[in-house]
Amino acid sequence: QRVQFEMWDSDEPVPRLELLKKVKGCDGILCVLTEKIDAQLLEAAGPNLKVVSTMSVGFDHLSLDELKKRGIRVGYTPDVLTDCVAELTVALLLATSRRLIEATHEAKTGGWGTWRTLWLCGHELANSTVGILGLGRIGVAIAERLKPFKVKKFIYTDVAPRPELANMIEAEYVSFDELAKQSDFLAVCCALTQETHGICNWNLFSKMKKNAIFINTSRGGVVNQEDLYEALSTGLIAGAGLDVTTPEPLPTHHPLFTLKNCVILPHIASASYTTRNAMSALAANNLLAGLRGEPMPKELKL
Repeated sequence: QRVQFEMWDSDEPVPRLELLKKVKGCDGILCVLTEKIDAQLLEAAGPNLKVVSTMSVGFDHLSLDELKKRGIRVGYTPDVLTDCVAELTVALLLATSRRLIEATHEAKTGGWGTWRTLWLCGHELANSTVGILGLGRIGVAIAERLKPFKVKKFIYTDVAPRPELANMIEAEYVSFDELAKQSDFLAVCCALTQETHGICNWNLFSKMKKNAIFINTSRGGVVNQEDLYEALSTGLIAGAGLDVTTPEPLPTHHPLFTLKNCVILPHIASASYTTRNAMSALAANNLLAGLRGEPMPKELKL
């Protein structure tokens, strides 16, 4: 059975008013994380809407309560981006801890003089403790990639212990406070929910080691950026690497951009050709299965 569809053929997000107009009468919507699927949009779409498929593993842009209330099924794209996000997280961690962006700038701008004993020294992974906030597939994949760097110990915290996943990487479950106190490197991998919104704030940073490196490749909303700026600018922690911010894009005049010990990327964790193609195919197949009333390859249970 053929599907009639209309596509927004641009890398730029579809303007909100255009989106509200185009969804009227649709049976299905395939969106990305720049589109807010809320009550207003669902009202505009009308009663024909059966399925929303998002080309993302995160779903904080979807009003799940509104979707559930209307009986609309939701597809998403976990698993296919795990390896790609884990690779980028490791790259960002190394770039931050070994001060690679700062070093590149010095080489380009004439700062590279004679060899100096402690110039551009960073922090290494060998014999370190790596903490993971939110242990899921991506957290496990990050730890698997970091293990060959001779990490001494992996620790994690979550809403509850996750022994099956933890056993894969020999990770120890600890409290939130202990995660802050023990981690030399702290990778944030949790979903953005009401409970995790702003969870990485002064309470966390004030308990961390002065040599600690903070990495976030989950969602910008889990971090209080004002508190992070204070922690970085006062030397409370050694450095931060962010692939996600609030808002996105982060304004170029934002104070975090003024800090040498903060590496900011433009939300590219899943940006490989292989992964984006796989995400596209999975999102399309979720949508088609939902329209047919069949089980989706990856459905978010509401």
